[in-house]
Amino acid sequence: LTMFSHIMIGAIDIETSKKFYDATLATLGHAPGNIDPKGRCFYVTDTGVFALTKPINGESACHGNGTTVGFAATSEEQAYAWHAAGLENGGVNCEDLPGYRESPMGPLFLGYLRDPAGNKICILYRPK
Repeated sequence: LTMFSHIMIGAIDIETSKKFYDATLATLGHAPGNIDPKGRCFYVTDTGVFALTKPINGESACHGNGTTVGFAATSEEQAYAWHAAGLENGGVNCEDLPGYRESPMGPLFLGYLRDPAGNKICILYRPK
C-alpha cells in the first residue's frame, strides 16, 4: 500500500530551492527536479512525488511549525552525504547533528536541516 501520492511544500525562490533539493536528493539516487509551465518543481519517483511551489494565494511561502518532511536513506553514509549536500547548498543544520537516536521503534539514524525557504526536513536511516 502507498500512503501518499505527493508532498508539496512552499518555496520563496524556486530556483534556489531546486538547487538545494537537486543536490540533497541526488545523494539518495534521485534525478534533478523538473520545472513545469506554472513554475513549480517536481521530483517524480515510482512511489510518489515531491514538489516545490510558490503559494497559489500570492502570499509569502512559510514553513509549518511542527511540520517535518522526511526522506529515506539506505545507509549512514548516504544520510551523511545528504546532510553535507544540504549544508553546501543553502541549508542550515537544526536540532542535533546527524546520528543515532533511540526510539520506540529501535535505533534510528536521523539528520535535520532547514531548507532555503525555512522548511524543516529530515533524513532517516533505519538499520536492519
